Amino acid sequence: MAIHASGAMSASSTRNPGPQAPAAHGTLAGRTIAFLATNGVEDVELSEPAAALRAAGAHTVLVAPEAGEIQAMKADVNPTRRLHVDMPVNEARADEFDGLVLPGGTTSPDHLRMDPQAVSFVRAFVQTGKPIAAICHGAWTLINAEGVRGHTLTSWPSLRVDLTNAGAHWVDREVVSDGMLVTSRNPHDLKAFCPAIITLFAKAPHRAAQ
Repeated sequence: MAIHASGAMSASSTRNPGPQAPAAHGTLAGRTIAFLATNGVEDVELSEPAAALRAAGAHTVLVAPEAGEIQAMKADVNPTRRLHVDMPVNEARADEFDGLVLPGGTTSPDHLRMDPQAVSFVRAFVQTGKPIAAICHGAWTLINAEGVRGHTLTSWPSLRVDLTNAGAHWVDREVVSDGMLVTSRNPHDLKAFCPAIITLFAKAPHRAAQ
């Protein structure tokens, strides 16, 4: 299973023939990383980190509340592609993954934080100390999963009060690494976010060795 799209820039395009295989070797060889998203996810905040992780040898899996496809967007209002869901969240278990990425966009994280199964999935990563990366509004779901208290992190600026009220220390930086948590503010930070998450997932214990 790997994140792939049903076309380049159109919701009505034909699905690609199959998933893109991860590199056989690399910093993250043998690791499987979950991307949790739903309709409205910011396309570039999912596609660029996924591509970077695959280039480093990781296997990426798109998890969503329902099977089928989700609609990716640009700047919340412009449809880009429909993405094939690899696994519905009710079938996903944190112990099957080495890490989790929470892409942004306003709509996707807002729906996910109201979905008990999605929140439970994220909370399992928090409770077991597995590495989590969140960009833009992705940290919203972390709040509901009780994963921000005591952490220093960043996000889209409008989340500052929400995160502070949830016990986090919010800072305005392109990328923040705090233990097993990496966060960034917006798509312009991807150039810093992608290398940081490769480092994050590389230093985490491999689940096969646990």
